[in-house]
Amino acid sequence: MADVEMKQTKETTDTREEDELKDESKKAPPSPTSEIKSNIALIERAVSTLEPRFTLRVLRSLNTLRKKLDDQVLQDAIEDVYPSDSPIKNDLLTWLPPTLGGDHSMDIDVASASKPSTSEPVPEAGVYLRLLLIHHLTSSPATQKKAIELSLDTIEEIQTLNRRSMDPIAAKVWYAVERAYELGAELADARPLFLAAQRTASLRHDDETQASLINRLLRSYLHYNLYDQADKLVSKTTFPTSAGNPQYARYHYFLGRIKAVQLNYSAAHTNLQQAIRRAPPATLAPGFYQAVHKLSVVVELLMGDIPDRSLFRHPVLEKALGGYFEIVKAVRAGSLSQFQSALSKHASQFETDKTYTLIVRLRQNVIKTGIRRLSLSYSRISLRDICVKLHLDTEEDAEYIVGKAIRDGVIEGRIVHEKGWLECAGQKSGYGPEVSDVFSRRIAYCLELHNQSVKAMRYPLNAHRKELAAAEGAREREKELAKEIQEGGDLDDDEPGLGDGF
Repeated sequence: MADVEMKQTKETTDTREEDELKDESKKAPPSPTSEIKSNIALIERAVSTLEPRFTLRVLRSLNTLRKKLDDQVLQDAIEDVYPSDSPIKNDLLTWLPPTLGGDHSMDIDVASASKPSTSEPVPEAGVYLRLLLIHHLTSSPATQKKAIELSLDTIEEIQTLNRRSMDPIAAKVWYAVERAYELGAELADARPLFLAAQRTASLRHDDETQASLINRLLRSYLHYNLYDQADKLVSKTTFPTSAGNPQYARYHYFLGRIKAVQLNYSAAHTNLQQAIRRAPPATLAPGFYQAVHKLSVVVELLMGDIPDRSLFRHPVLEKALGGYFEIVKAVRAGSLSQFQSALSKHASQFETDKTYTLIVRLRQNVIKTGIRRLSLSYSRISLRDICVKLHLDTEEDAEYIVGKAIRDGVIEGRIVHEKGWLECAGQKSGYGPEVSDVFSRRIAYCLELHNQSVKAMRYPLNAHRKELAAAEGAREREKELAKEIQEGGDLDDDEPGLGDGF
């Protein structure tokens, strides 16, 4: 019994040690340096096997990796990837400041402390390291000028190499270039680069780079409120159908902004809904998710619709849409004073979101809603009282707005100029001469539509005669068939064996 107990104790101890090792491996994620090295190994595998999915897997982890970068991590990764006498290694290290090795000696894990490589990696690995360097340099205001210089140098190297296996990384490099120029307040200077590269990408059928550059150009135009040039770019180019969902989401968002400024609210709403469907989850891209919904709420109000209340309770949108929720309540209530107070209170936020000019257009919607409420509440109301209730400036403005509302069919009534009031049409009971006239007009319209449809139909000549001849032939065939059946029964009775001798 003692041996059995010792064996069980040993087995349980081994199992416990294995569980502890598994827990430690789960708790200890790979260091940024080892992650960069594994990504470069995947890039080399993608180039050797001609499988771009490995490169796309590396680029999917770019957003999380660039938050962990610092000078020491990049320096260690470059020294481990390239051999000691590599000129590319020395070129990459020149973009990093000299670091103190003793300060980071405890931060380097076993994987990053390995010996440097003895062979040169593929050129795509060098461009990937340059991409990481650009993102790292743009994170600090002191190194943004250096980030722009590195961006230009990286673009020249990509154009010199001209390798199709580098296209997915090149698309990300163009985004980093735009980010570097934007943070340096020189986004307009990058536009000629984007235009030239877009023409080259379209000639080479590089769909991913072409989609990225179209979005870069649209963002540049909209940043400086050049909506006409952005609309011309959309009309002169064709967005690649094979582009990824993130690029499509950005493209539809930019189209929604352009259509909203051009008063094409239905098309803008369609594009914004497409952007919301194609966008990443709200937890992964909260900024883009909030920007699209801010513009979508304003477009829905301009279309005359009221957004769903549950939208403003979303955990990602609740705080960001606080000012827009007040605008929605003012439009729904038709209170011009509430609308003006909400607009003045959150004017800075609306200007930052570039929705201020669109929200100003909602003033007419608020006035129309208020007039509709007054027409339902009063059978007769003076223009002066309308000015007081809707907070308008003069009675002439009230008369003009009310007249336009009557003409547009928002309310039913008439303005009595002599007495200065508005006579509103009462609620109809469903009977009376007016309802009868409307019903008669609808019946007349339906009858006229039927007559026009009959006249528009084309029938072959003498078609009814063919139908009569076919009917006559069918009757003759029925008579012959009946006669044959009757004659056939008589023959059956005369067959042998069925007579009297049976």
